[in-house]
Amino acid sequence: MNAIEPITIEDGDSKGRYVYRAGGHEAEMTFSKVGTSQIIIDHTDVPDAFRGQGVGLALVTRAVENARRDGIRIRPLCPFAAAQFRRHPEWSDVLAR
Repeated sequence: MNAIEPITIEDGDSKGRYVYRAGGHEAEMTFSKVGTSQIIIDHTDVPDAFRGQGVGLALVTRAVENARRDGIRIRPLCPFAAAQFRRHPEWSDVLAR
């Protein structure tokens, strides 16, 4: 996913988001923290300008990479993120059950 760069992270005390900006547009994937060991992906928004370019997948992939690095689990409540987890069984190591 290096073609979709840079994805930035805005990380607050209880919530945060992954953001991709280009050409005056912004895609985001928001999450809520559950303690220090889990995040809930609750929303993904990709504007029409980015549709079909893999931006949404890149946002979820970055969250998975960070979860592995930080030793946390992800609960994908957002329908898009949940669908990506179903398509990527190799991410099961970070999936909260």
